[in-house]
Amino acid sequence: MVDVAASKKAANILMLDMRKVTLLADYFILCDGSSVRQINAISEGLIEELKKAGSKRAMVEGTPESGWMLVDFGSVIVHIFSPEQRAYYQLEELWKDAPIVVRMI
Repeated sequence: MVDVAASKKAANILMLDMRKVTLLADYFILCDGSSVRQINAISEGLIEELKKAGSKRAMVEGTPESGWMLVDFGSVIVHIFSPEQRAYYQLEELWKDAPIVVRMI
């Protein structure tokens, strides 16, 4: 999923190992999209890759226009932010005890 986000030109990609921090998911992936169009492209790319892999349907919350979309794949939750929304919500700070698996700037 990190590679898919990167292929859609997502910025500031961060993957956190959540297994010892919360029961919500095994991993969180956070990334930025610079526009409504790019946020949509990232989310659609992730969902398309899931379909190709034959996995179950993802749950999607939010809209590209809101600046924050959440794509829930069960054990992995991807947060796609506008830079402004990411700075406002600061999920990295909220989950600072989670080990960083991948960081791509």
